Amino acid sequence: MKVATAAYPLDWLDSWAQYEDKIATWVAQAAEQGADLLVFPEYGAMELSTLAGAEAADDLASSIHAVSERMEKAAALHQKLAAEYRVHILGASAPIVETTALPVNRAELYAPSGLRDHQDKQIMTRFEREEWGIAPGGPLKLFETALGRIGILICYDSEFPLLGRALAEADLILVPSCTEALAGYWRVRVGAMARALENQCVTVMSSIVGRNDWSQAVDMNTGAGGIFGPPDKGFPATGVLAEGKMNTPGWTYAEVDLATITEVRRDGAVLNRQHWSKQDHRSVAEPVRFFRDAIEQVSP
Repeated sequence: MKVATAAYPLDWLDSWAQYEDKIATWVAQAAEQGADLLVFPEYGAMELSTLAGAEAADDLASSIHAVSERMEKAAALHQKLAAEYRVHILGASAPIVETTALPVNRAELYAPSGLRDHQDKQIMTRFEREEWGIAPGGPLKLFETALGRIGILICYDSEFPLLGRALAEADLILVPSCTEALAGYWRVRVGAMARALENQCVTVMSSIVGRNDWSQAVDMNTGAGGIFGPPDKGFPATGVLAEGKMNTPGWTYAEVDLATITEVRRDGAVLNRQHWSKQDHRSVAEPVRFFRDAIEQVSP
């Protein structure tokens, strides 16, 4: 399959038609390059808050509701485009308000058959929990698709190995991200590459890029698209299948072969995925302190 991952700039929108045209253009561009799977970034749907006006877009609580109220209409658009171009699409994530409880950060996966399902973020960043009031959502899911088994770790989730291990059966793990600073981008990228190493799979990272003075939540964004695998048999020695240019809008593409994933898991130079359980009998929480007593007994 061919995978396309986005470095996606947010725009000020004056009409719903403008949003439709933008998403349709992005999908068409990737499909014309032969992409089978398109990955948009975390919180890329925040540009929909501008349709409620400048005051709503710049207010944290109001922007959440403005976006959430428009996501069913956005889902219909993505379903239509997935069917029209015969592609799978991970839509940009959005804050979703379902009940009186706190909103969740949700990304929807669309299949060309018209089917859709979602993944909620599991662990909130400090900004999400302390300032924005976003809460963890439903459990991790493994999506069985025509392209293979797909898991999704939204941004910060990719930095936690046990979440990655829960998706050990996935052939691809999608990592939509939204990172303000270069350090944040690299935290998520290192996490995505580590999950590819541990699970001997392919991870796909997308990013928001650019500045948006109309928003408190997504005002500054640093990133690039990237597609990673284990640095092992059948993959590049660096583990990098493809990477975009930093802060440059557009798609990054890579060919992914499920047979290569199967083979590296069966007969790689190392077998990280199979050997995960070898950690279980070792106490990593309380390592032996070989030098502690000796240091304490040293006289001045």
